[in-house]
Amino acid sequence: MTSTRAWHGHDLGTRTVSYTERDAILYALAVGAPADRLDLVYERDLRVLPTFALTLAQWAPDALGALGAFDVTTAVHGSQRLTVKRPLERSGELVTSARVAAVWDKGSAAVFDVEVDCDRFTATWSIFAPGSGGFGGERGPSAPRRPDRPTDHRLTVPTHSRQAALYRLLGDRHAMHIDPGAAKAAGMPRPFLHGLCTLAAALLPLADTLGAHPADLAELQARFAAPVFPGDPLALHGWTGDDTGVRFEAAADDGRTVLSGGRARFAPDRGPAAPTREETPDA
Repeated sequence: MTSTRAWHGHDLGTRTVSYTERDAILYALAVGAPADRLDLVYERDLRVLPTFALTLAQWAPDALGALGAFDVTTAVHGSQRLTVKRPLERSGELVTSARVAAVWDKGSAAVFDVEVDCDRFTATWSIFAPGSGGFGGERGPSAPRRPDRPTDHRLTVPTHSRQAALYRLLGDRHAMHIDPGAAKAAGMPRPFLHGLCTLAAALLPLADTLGAHPADLAELQARFAAPVFPGDPLALHGWTGDDTGVRFEAAADDGRTVLSGGRARFAPDRGPAAPTREETPDA
């Protein structure tokens, strides 16, 4: 049996992933884009949400779990980082490579940082694995602190009862998001929303408030502090005022913080991705 420490640097290989306009549109709808947001849900003027890339790279943390690095029935997604290099085209193929960038020792648990890289983005999953800690490794970076000043933006993020069932069709089919028995085995009272779905849903109204297009996202990070149950409305607080972008956190209506340490930066000068050769109109 491989020790927890030994997973650091493990090469998870390379995988070519493909997607269509239909996949990108389904994703936008799953994370809460309204039907009248034609630039996100209609192929004529489609711009692909950068967080859609995370569904294409989900194979990597799943592959690590399948190798036995952690117990997949109890491990949870702790945090996410995304750096956008170039906008995603409306459809296409990406060659992605993945590795275990770090393994942190939290005492009773371990955190596995799974990094996926390609020419369009770099993304890092932090997987919190109970029972895998105590191997004498470094604890890793601490959680970002909440800004010590009043919020600049207060928004409401709706979720709906079918959202987890819809989002799972995009690749993350872990049973705890749909099966009550699997959710209870993971310590939850009922199926809960994917953290990445919650995060993407929060970015839509946040971008609108900032006067940015959500497809112009350049950098993103956030921690998943507590589960969101489909149908929960979320209160989103945002802080602006520096060059690093907007900081944010979100809470459920019972006061639980569900997203913490959030930071997003939008780069509107990027514009839409260039059309592929097949999409270029005839002269």
